[in-house]
Amino acid sequence: MAASARTALRLTSRMATRPRATVERAALPFFQRAALSGSTAPRKSEVIKETEVPVSVYSPDSKGASPSGNGEHFKIPVRRDQPEVPAEEEDKVTPLTSKVYNQMTPTMQKMSVMGKVIIITGGARGLGNHMARACAEAGAKAIAIFDANQQLGDEAAAELYEKTGLPVTFFKVDVRDGAAIDAAVDSVVELYGTPDVLINSAGIADSNIPAETYDRNMFRRLIDINLNGSFLMAQSVGKAMMAAKKPGSIILVASMSASIVNYPQEQSCYNASKAGVVHLGKSLAAEWAKYNIRVNCISPGYMDTALNRVPALDAQKKIWTSLTPQARLGAVDDLNGLAVFLASDASGFMTGSNVLIDGGYTLY
Repeated sequence: MAASARTALRLTSRMATRPRATVERAALPFFQRAALSGSTAPRKSEVIKETEVPVSVYSPDSKGASPSGNGEHFKIPVRRDQPEVPAEEEDKVTPLTSKVYNQMTPTMQKMSVMGKVIIITGGARGLGNHMARACAEAGAKAIAIFDANQQLGDEAAAELYEKTGLPVTFFKVDVRDGAAIDAAVDSVVELYGTPDVLINSAGIADSNIPAETYDRNMFRRLIDINLNGSFLMAQSVGKAMMAAKKPGSIILVASMSASIVNYPQEQSCYNASKAGVVHLGKSLAAEWAKYNIRVNCISPGYMDTALNRVPALDAQKKIWTSLTPQARLGAVDDLNGLAVFLASDASGFMTGSNVLIDGGYTLY
């Protein structure tokens, strides 16, 4: 989400007006917070940091004889230096092979995407790219990446092919262009067969813009990419599935912003676009169930993507984290498991669902 420096500077004063219960409680004096906790036990002002931990062991010896009443006593040292940070693992993507698949249990086989043709929009980077990698690891037959960025798309497809050896094709497609989408989907059918799965991850986010000053052309662009793009992609892939009389799974990436109003940033237009995506998904699921085409939505919370790693958002990210029960932003691979599950036959009786992955943010 883009953010102005001026907006970031205003955040300190806004924190004082946070409406959520957790924020209000944190602002209370200590004695009031203690009263709310339901405990009147005295609290130590500081923790004693031991250099050794005394240990007493009472257990029979190797011959089964009972220990003496005094037991065994010794001490273990306490290390207070910082633990070593493990070296970063090599960025590998290991595809599921037929040999390994055949050794898996029936349940685990259903949770794979073995032999499936998968289209992923927005797959050149970020969440979409990580979901593409996850599908490769889960046994995909072929992967087609749709993205509007030529350079990043080519690089992502080449890298995924190099790491996996799977057929990977990049199509430079703008999800607002229905004719280009149809041409690309037809090409996927010719190359690999009818797609089994669509993961529509393409989207943009405009934030920190009050509704009264939001540019009308920006709003049209936002709706055109997030909502219209979701429809055009689902329509084209859905028609291909219907023509082949082939069951399939369509996964639309929405947002928790479809269900709640975010704080502290103003983003009414983005929220509206994602709410439209969720209801589109439910409506398509109802219409296309007769074709055995399932449509579900993934709604992420605040994610730690490259787009959010800008200094102007640092103050907001602290607020987002403080309002999330898990006290962190989502990792770029936190959607992978759900994406593979919804793409797989293990979710065969699941359609019209909107699954939140938000670290518990919407619980409050």
